[in-house]
Amino acid sequence: MEKEARIIPRSPAPGHVPPWRRALAEAITDPDELLELLKLPTEPGAGLGHGLFPTRVPRGFAARMQPGERRDPLLLQVLPVARETERVAGFVTDPLDELARMPVPGLLHKYRGRVLLTATGACAVHCRYCFRRHFPYPEANPGRDQWQRALDYIGADTSIREVILSGGDPLSLSDRRLAELVERLEAIPHLQRLRLHSRLPVVVPQRVDDELTAWLARTRLKTVLVVHCNHAREIDDEVRAAFHRLATTGALLLNQAVLLRGINDHPETLAALVEALFEVGVLPYYLHQLDPVQGAAHFSVPDDEARRLVGMLSHILPGYLVPRLVRELPGRAAKTPL
Repeated sequence: MEKEARIIPRSPAPGHVPPWRRALAEAITDPDELLELLKLPTEPGAGLGHGLFPTRVPRGFAARMQPGERRDPLLLQVLPVARETERVAGFVTDPLDELARMPVPGLLHKYRGRVLLTATGACAVHCRYCFRRHFPYPEANPGRDQWQRALDYIGADTSIREVILSGGDPLSLSDRRLAELVERLEAIPHLQRLRLHSRLPVVVPQRVDDELTAWLARTRLKTVLVVHCNHAREIDDEVRAAFHRLATTGALLLNQAVLLRGINDHPETLAALVEALFEVGVLPYYLHQLDPVQGAAHFSVPDDEARRLVGMLSHILPGYLVPRLVRELPGRAAKTPL
């Protein structure tokens, strides 16, 4: 590429810490602190869940929770509970059999024409239903030093048209590291699309700053940003502003939600989520049935109930706003519609 077309941003000034970095560093990592902040009593079971999968909640996200409300839909997504220790048949540590589909460290090749790169194991928030809560990131994360093996694999397979950056959360990396990786992907002629899966624009909207939008707007690859938002109360004025900034990059903005017992398993709740997202230019993509990961069975909604819910949703919303109800099954060539 011509030097003037490079997308790598300048290094930050010495001592400068972007606000989103501070937000990550100051995240709540103690369930008792989270409960105290919300004026709720401590729960012995929170420590049990925390011991299996550490708590991480950005303070800005916690500020959207209702104090004194134990069943707050945002709190339920991030508060560890004793039920995470239960062993339930069919709920396993690698529910999508991803480790068997990793030709080189950190690169998943499950579907024709696209691959997924776990660019980092870091996340801004630890959702209790996360299907990668047991993922062995130290052994299955390429990191900067091993990106070349993944890039060589992608470059050798001309059927690959799209690279998905996932993790963890790829936007927890610096813009310089991300732009460096994307520039190396751009040099592979047969690549056409870049997809990023991220929760940061929702839980830490400060992440959508000028540096991020600048390199996103400059890449030659057609960019798709898939965010993860499960409830309309996750969207405040800062999140709306972040999505408006993302829209200026020309990226296609999509949302994938997970159907969660007691959080969004009601048609009016899902309709409110879709309407709030569409207002800021984000289209519905998938409504995922819960991946059967060990520790998350209490979030599960039966398939028949999920189908009825989406059927009711189709009577509330126009067709283009109804997300596709899907389940991911190991070994299938694509998501399975339900």
